[in-house]
Amino acid sequence: MSADALDQVPLIETVVTTTGSDGAVNCAAMGVRWGERELVFWPFEDTRTLKNLRLRGEAVVHLTDDVLLFVQSALGHPRPAMRAASVVAGSVIEEAHSWREVVVMEITSTEDGMARSRVRARVVGSGTGTGQPLGLCRARHAAVEASILASRLKWLGGERVWAELARLQELVDKTAGPRERAAMDYVRRYVADRT
Repeated sequence: MSADALDQVPLIETVVTTTGSDGAVNCAAMGVRWGERELVFWPFEDTRTLKNLRLRGEAVVHLTDDVLLFVQSALGHPRPAMRAASVVAGSVIEEAHSWREVVVMEITSTEDGMARSRVRARVVGSGTGTGQPLGLCRARHAAVEASILASRLKWLGGERVWAELARLQELVDKTAGPRERAAMDYVRRYVADRT
């Protein structure tokens, strides 16, 4: 698939696992252009994800509707149950609905002002889990958006992030279950500790 064609496929929020030189698995929330044979994503410079991708050139990209796992992956260091991947030397999150094992084809710097690199990867394996996705939930989407805002706190500033969190909290209050409430609480604590 050409780079232009890949830029036209949906950007899907995922959890990416990579492995460091010490064997530690890192989970990172990441928006990914989700093609059938190739994926593109943009990790920030100086992150474990980008360091691991440069070191090993492999990752596992997961689809999940577990918003707490996504938020913790965006803002912290979760340790979900994992098992070995089939094709790459990586780890699959056991509770993921599906995943793709990928090998890096190219890493290039971006000029977006946010100190990120563009990673283009080829799909070399995939799998599906046993759980069924629960479908759309406004509170999940609100918590995902809140975690993205929190991860950009240094660029957006506390006042703007808090204003957006207040707006998103209304969706959580109306439609959330326990995992969504826990995810939003996690985001609010993260922002409070940094503002």
